[in-house]
Amino acid sequence: MIPWEIWLPFLGYTIPMVISPGPGNTLLAAAGGRFGIRASLPFWTGFEAANLVLCLVYGLGVGRALQDHPGLDQALKWAGAAYLAYVAWRFFRMPAGPAGDDRTEAGTSPAKLRFGDGFLPVVLNPKIHTMILVMFSQFLDPARPLPGQFTQLTVAFLVVCLACHFPWIYAGKIILGRFRSARALRLQGWTFGTCMVLVAAYTVWS
Repeated sequence: MIPWEIWLPFLGYTIPMVISPGPGNTLLAAAGGRFGIRASLPFWTGFEAANLVLCLVYGLGVGRALQDHPGLDQALKWAGAAYLAYVAWRFFRMPAGPAGDDRTEAGTSPAKLRFGDGFLPVVLNPKIHTMILVMFSQFLDPARPLPGQFTQLTVAFLVVCLACHFPWIYAGKIILGRFRSARALRLQGWTFGTCMVLVAAYTVWS
């Protein structure tokens, strides 16, 4: 069992890291505003599934590959930027019809955010890799049984993620959901698309 005195610094580390603004939380807010909470669940599920996968990777020690091969960090950075550019393109092309409409202007399937749209931004974000790697390196005690600590930290981290990510979706729904005209929805698409382009540029040049 992890000592109780470890949990306060753990929360002090994870909560600010998870709830702070970033490309993932921007996407969560955009999904909430454009589609509402229920329709955003596939995207949100993919988002948290990716966090679980990274916890498994780094908690089980496979993450040493990034430390041993710095080039992987650059590859993730460029792949993440490319995917953010793709998401921006999808925002730019979002139809201006009501959020509940099941067809686009061309009569094709709606450009909603799916499970993979939530999964890939997390997996391709080097900063999230670093955050989780640091979390395990700081709060795992080699002198204690590792499987139990790994399980507790992973579950606690996912609980923090769920608690910190939902407010972004809800805020997007409450704030952006008030603007439902075709012009407002088109403006939302261009605004979030531009945000994704800027975040992609920052990711590459940071």
